Amino acid sequence: MDELPIGRRVAYWRGRRKMSQQVFADRLGKSKSWVDKVERGVRRLDKFSVVYEIADILQVDVQLLLGKDPERRTDALNCIDQVEVQEIRAALERYDAMSAYFDAAPHPPPLADMRKAVNHAWLTYQYGRYGMLTRALPKLLRDAQAADAGYGGDQAREAAHLLGQVYQIASSVLRKLGECDLAWLAADRSMAVAQRADDQLLAGIATTRVCNALAAMGRSRPALELNVTIANRLAPGGSNDASPERLSVYGMLLLQGAMAASRIGDSATVDDLLNGAGEAARLLGGDENHYWTSFGPTNLELHRAAAAVELGDGGRAVEVHQRIPEPAFNALLPERRAHHLLDIARGYAQIGDVANAGEMLLRGDRLAPSEIRCRPIAHEVMSDILRRTRGAPPSPIAELAEHMGVGV
Repeated sequence: MDELPIGRRVAYWRGRRKMSQQVFADRLGKSKSWVDKVERGVRRLDKFSVVYEIADILQVDVQLLLGKDPERRTDALNCIDQVEVQEIRAALERYDAMSAYFDAAPHPPPLADMRKAVNHAWLTYQYGRYGMLTRALPKLLRDAQAADAGYGGDQAREAAHLLGQVYQIASSVLRKLGECDLAWLAADRSMAVAQRADDQLLAGIATTRVCNALAAMGRSRPALELNVTIANRLAPGGSNDASPERLSVYGMLLLQGAMAASRIGDSATVDDLLNGAGEAARLLGGDENHYWTSFGPTNLELHRAAAAVELGDGGRAVEVHQRIPEPAFNALLPERRAHHLLDIARGYAQIGDVANAGEMLLRGDRLAPSEIRCRPIAHEVMSDILRRTRGAPPSPIAELAEHMGVGV
């Protein structure tokens, strides 16, 4: 990347941000022809003010456009910078298992240490500490890959299981932070590794990660189809047991299928899948966290509200939110609660209640700041609140917007 002309670097990051030349030109206040000439190297970018403006629009460190190593941000709450993106990408590009096919991998890390590290990574994710997690992911990926490549016999399955979980963690946090292509790659890897781990439930929950990444890239219909297909394979009954673990994974497949259906406006399918997930939650009997799903009756209601938001029915989402028992909601882990409050902020915004929309963002920020300050969708909601607020926004909202780097 550093060897490319600046115009090519602009074109690369514009493509990563899924912007057409016309959209990029409009945001920059230039013509499409001007952008095309810059990207082809016909026109020079010789004004630093323009380069900084381009970096701001593309949401990259200006040093990346100038072909220099970006500096790490020191804010403890920062979400993810391009150094971390590149390190995670490099870790995902490793093929230790293939190398070990030819030469045995030396000194794989102890599986006991890997279990502790993976468990800690899951908790870091479910507490919404995304900056901390993305800084730890490159080494965790490398260690898990080395373990997967280095162990044989009975230990090989456990090593594969741990690597599959690390890929899922990586996929989930990368998707939240807008790195959808890497999220899809990590999720796809998790499905392949789950087969080697010989764990159908791990493969099932890996499916939801793949489908989430697909939906984030605008591919909601294949996401719906894949979720439902695998849910049908794992459904309790016949030769399948009705263990809490199976009910949790099966229920999450149905919930994620409902979310995919909501994004294509298929309300009938949303209702069918939510009803199926409701039956699984009833059989489970309470809120659990098997396979790190947080599945149960309360999470079902959170997804019911989220699906209503995706269908454009903010009023319905608010109704669902208001009837969720507070003790059950407060017992959920911070990421789930903050994610839900972000959904409800969107719901309030849909019905024009920007005051309550802002209050939901503030509540979410108090629970898990990264869920609000780091996610692109939260930035969109905050921008909408600022734009529709008459006069100056309340000081807590203005302060949060400043922390998020969001202006009118």
